Amino acid sequence: QVQLVESGGGLVQPGGSLRLSCAARGFTFSGFAMRWYRQVQGKEREFVAQVSSGGFSTNYADSVKGRFTISRDNAKNTVFLQMNSLKPDDTAVYYCNAPVYAPGYWGKGTLVTVSS
Repeated sequence: QVQLVESGGGLVQPGGSLRLSCAARGFTFSGFAMRWYRQVQGKEREFVAQVSSGGFSTNYADSVKGRFTISRDNAKNTVFLQMNSLKPDDTAVYYCNAPVYAPGYWGKGTLVTVSS
């Protein structure tokens, strides 16, 4: 069964950086694109970034473009989100997702709080 375990969140000051990880299990990780989403309590989950199965193609929401970088290590079944120049508006619970294999599956997420 699909398992997605996000980690790396925490409290960061504005302008700071954080690297999130998502460990995947239960499917052929290297065969599928992966995404990061984020959600503020009470609001809709929003798309953040996507990386292709081989890691060569990426796509980002306009709100994070130029600041966030998505990447993956297929040998470790892990997808990353490097977040730089963090803003208070980046505060959210961050989730990874396999949009083709398991679009309806969500892990617990990892909380990122950007505050001074």
